[in-house]
Amino acid sequence: MNGLLDWIIVGGGPAGLACAIEAKRRNQKFWVIEKGHLVNSIYNFPVNMTFFTTSELLEIGDIPLTSPSEKPKRLEVLKYYRRVAEHYDLPIKYQERVVSVTGKENDFQVESMDCLSQPQEYRARRVIIATGYYDNPSLINIPGEDLAKVSHYYSECHPYFKKRVAVIGGSNSAAETALDLYRNGNVEVTLIHRGEGMGKKVKYWVLPDINNRIKRGEIKAYFSSSVQEIRKTEIVVSTPDGVKTLENDFVLAMTGYHPDVEFLQKMGIELDLDTCISKHNPQTLETNKKGLYLAGSIVAGKMTNRIFIETGRFHGGQIFDNWTEILATDP
Repeated sequence: MNGLLDWIIVGGGPAGLACAIEAKRRNQKFWVIEKGHLVNSIYNFPVNMTFFTTSELLEIGDIPLTSPSEKPKRLEVLKYYRRVAEHYDLPIKYQERVVSVTGKENDFQVESMDCLSQPQEYRARRVIIATGYYDNPSLINIPGEDLAKVSHYYSECHPYFKKRVAVIGGSNSAAETALDLYRNGNVEVTLIHRGEGMGKKVKYWVLPDINNRIKRGEIKAYFSSSVQEIRKTEIVVSTPDGVKTLENDFVLAMTGYHPDVEFLQKMGIELDLDTCISKHNPQTLETNKKGLYLAGSIVAGKMTNRIFIETGRFHGGQIFDNWTEILATDP
């Protein structure tokens, strides 16, 4: 596909794939450019994760997702999206990171760096940004957060066997991480959260489990508390009972994620710095930059509980249906 493309889709997650399917159905010329693996965020989810939603709500492109359980597991979902990409023969460039999008509608210039660190350039009439937020953790901004013992992601319990691990946060990711460490890793788990208790939006089957573990003392919890400093073998925690220094081997800061604000601003997209929500038309998903669209969870900025795969999977149809209508009404 040399020359001017119809579309560049940045991001190969479920929303990006849904957009690619719509482009394919309309015989558009396009590339999907993905900086990592297919559905890279899902690939980086905890290895034993079970999805909150049912299988049919993760489906795209009229391809069924079958699972022996009501709620599918990570491995089943990864296999499903591989099958979708193969079925539609979607043109995807992997391990290629888009570094800039310049120009204007009908003549965007997209520059990227491929897996061999070689620069690549594309021209496209329109661009869809479907990069999500999972690659940009919300930092606590405290001393020691840059230590090697600190991570904002959790995959599995094995590296933490018989260690002292602090889990920071009170949402689903913090609760599930703490439970997995306690139940499968023989880990001494301490949960630290600035709220008075676990978050109200923790999954309904997870909430009583984590609360019972805390009540029984199987998982130590400090509520209305915050980590003030991370040291090589300790953490300093401000609690209602005063400042405490706890022995510690690892810190898992499950404090949320946000879109790449700088990347969006460089493209000319206006956004609210508090919410990270970009200025866009809610019907067409076109941003204030004509010809530049958003798809998937990035539409919601930091409000990550507003858009999930279940809703973002419809953004491809939303973009292309409205775009087709605009073409039909052009004089």
